[in-house]
Amino acid sequence: QVHLVESGGGLVQPGGSLILTCTVSTNNFADSTWAWYRQAPGKRRELVARINHWGNKYYPESTEGRFDIARNITKKTVYLRMSNLEPEDTGLYYCSRYGSNVWGQGTQVTVSS
Repeated sequence: QVHLVESGGGLVQPGGSLILTCTVSTNNFADSTWAWYRQAPGKRRELVARINHWGNKYYPESTEGRFDIARNITKKTVYLRMSNLEPEDTGLYYCSRYGSNVWGQGTQVTVSS
C-alpha cells in the first residue's frame, strides 16, 4: 500500500519558480520509479517528470530544461523543482509510483500575473 502527500503548490507569476514535495509511505521506495503528473481543467492528466530507481530522469518536451525531479531515499521524498513557469503549467500536480493508479490529493499550481 502506498500513501502519497503532495505539497508546495501556490500562485506564482510567469517566469517564477516553485518546489513541490511528495512524501511517500511505502516499503520499497528506493526500488521504484516515481513520477510527477499534472491535470489542467478540462484536460487529461499528463506526465511532467519521471525518475527511476537508478536515478535516471525523463521529461517530456513541454517541461524539459525547466523542471527537475529529484528524490531523497532516506526521507522517502520526491521533489519537483519548477522554474521559468508559464501559464500553461497551471494545474493540479500529483506524484505517483510510475505505472500505478494510486494518487495523493495533489497540490495546485497557478501561474498567472
